[in-house]
Amino acid sequence: MGAKIKFQLSFMMFLEFFIWGGWFVTLGTFLGNNLNATGGQMAQAFSTQSWGAIIAPFIIGLIADRYFNAERILGMLHLMGALLMYQMYQTTEFALFYPYVLGYMILYMPTLALVNSISFNQMKDPAKEFSPIRVFGTIGWIVAGLVISYVFLWDSPEGIQSGMLKNTFLMVALASAVLGLFSFTLPKTPPRVDRNEKVSISEMLGLDALKLLKDRNFLIFFISSVLICIPLAFYYQNANPFLSEIGMDNPTGKMTIGQASEVLFMLLLPYFFTKFGFKKTIMAGMLAWTIRYLLFAYGNAGEMAFMLLIGIALHGICYDFFFVSGQIYTDSKAGDKYKSAAQGLITLATYGVGMLIGFWVAGQITDANIIGENQHSWTKIWSFPAIFALGVALIFLIFFKNEKVSYKQ
Repeated sequence: MGAKIKFQLSFMMFLEFFIWGGWFVTLGTFLGNNLNATGGQMAQAFSTQSWGAIIAPFIIGLIADRYFNAERILGMLHLMGALLMYQMYQTTEFALFYPYVLGYMILYMPTLALVNSISFNQMKDPAKEFSPIRVFGTIGWIVAGLVISYVFLWDSPEGIQSGMLKNTFLMVALASAVLGLFSFTLPKTPPRVDRNEKVSISEMLGLDALKLLKDRNFLIFFISSVLICIPLAFYYQNANPFLSEIGMDNPTGKMTIGQASEVLFMLLLPYFFTKFGFKKTIMAGMLAWTIRYLLFAYGNAGEMAFMLLIGIALHGICYDFFFVSGQIYTDSKAGDKYKSAAQGLITLATYGVGMLIGFWVAGQITDANIIGENQHSWTKIWSFPAIFALGVALIFLIFFKNEKVSYKQ
């Protein structure tokens, strides 16, 4: 892979995740302050990610893999997404905002698979070549947060008060337009499937891998994966509004500590996985959610601000040790026949079903703990996912029988 293609793929990844991190992190704060949205309405907005994840396989399986080059589909989706982002920038009512965000996420979620397909198509050894390319996506997410907090100050108390967070959508609309146009210059990635070949819905959604649920250990892991997405949804939906409401400076910029932590613990994961095994590694991931939310519940923006920063920094353990370990475990259980189907099934179960439930629960809990205008009892709100995550960890500890899982780098 030449230097030009490396640059193209790296820039593509940078923009792909700059776009996601440039509006999704501050979405809850924007909805609460600019559109006066309730917790239930916030849940509806965040749930569009889940609907996008559920619909994405149909766009990839029925269109991208069969009729058009992946880079062209990527370009068209991001150009259409830029238009919807601009509409979101102009919207002042939630009823008008929701159709735009739903449409956008239906367009955006398939692009996550497309950028991977375009990258893999240019690689002779993805196991070695993909990580240095993918890390630019994490850098893009981090840069978006730093720009919002430290360059434009949109999430400062004054910025939030004056409604400046709407500018995140304009910024992302411009980035989407750039990536949309840039996509047409990417290396050609032709359709992988014969358009005349029959494809089943169960195959696209990974339902062929349901046979794996006959294995008790995989069933326990599968159920735990769905349930742990409920605490995960609380973080995505409530972390930025929480930090903004209690008066933490530059909350979006500080939340990028989580992405830096994700990169660090991704590098450490092989060591933990080899030394402690799958069960202990994934248990550490689940318990990290409990510790994180207890730190959020009892920390503050003053003398206890270090508790909040530690909670944010735990993101690497929370995400990598559970979800990445889970992908490795799924790969080992599936075998060659069901590898792609099994990963598709886990993605559908977690980002689709699990997060959909999680966002709804987070919205209900948040609305139930309003104590004033734009004021919440955050100790009670964060206590729920802390206890819930501990419950999931105990279920996994009791019912999952330890087994050896090889780590393939």
